[in-house]
Amino acid sequence: MAVGHDPGHGPVVSVRMKSIPQRAFGGALMRWHSRVLALFLAVVGLSFVVPAEASSYAEDRARIEDLQARYMFALDWRDADAYAACYTEDGVFDWAQGVERGRPAIHAAVLAMRAADARRASLDKPGLRPSRMRHVITNAVLKINGNTARGRAYWIELNDNNEERKATVGAYGYYEDELVKEHGEWLFKKRTIYNEQIATRTGPAELPAW
Repeated sequence: MAVGHDPGHGPVVSVRMKSIPQRAFGGALMRWHSRVLALFLAVVGLSFVVPAEASSYAEDRARIEDLQARYMFALDWRDADAYAACYTEDGVFDWAQGVERGRPAIHAAVLAMRAADARRASLDKPGLRPSRMRHVITNAVLKINGNTARGRAYWIELNDNNEERKATVGAYGYYEDELVKEHGEWLFKKRTIYNEQIATRTGPAELPAW
């Protein structure tokens, strides 16, 4: 430090600053750059985070199609528990035999189907292998709006309920569905079954899909 004199301002103190080593300055600059880069990547990363409850149309459609397929397996195997589980607790199953409301009633309807199958099998000729029934769903149209959806789809029933056990088309029609997503799982709120084999269950004349 040196003391001098400025005629206009009085005494002047000059301080000689120590030079900062270049290596130390470079290291500090690199650390600053690293922190800025890390902060930038964190902010950019947050912009790509999708909330856990959000899902795309494709994801929701895939889950609904999975529900429709599981429903068919449960129906053909007459699994009352699995079938009723495809509906909400207060779900409605509207079919040729009536309207079932709530899981207990839907469960009981499937047990009645199983009993009817057993009665029919008891009339088969001795030695015949058990007949089988399989349902196919196709042409699914879905309109999804958040946690609710509406659906339309064709169904076809195939069976071999004859002495030759040859495959035949037993019935066909289409579904009208109301669905809801509860706790991330899609379920039927209401399923109405139109059956073109039964005069009172045929579909309407106007286009049912969108």
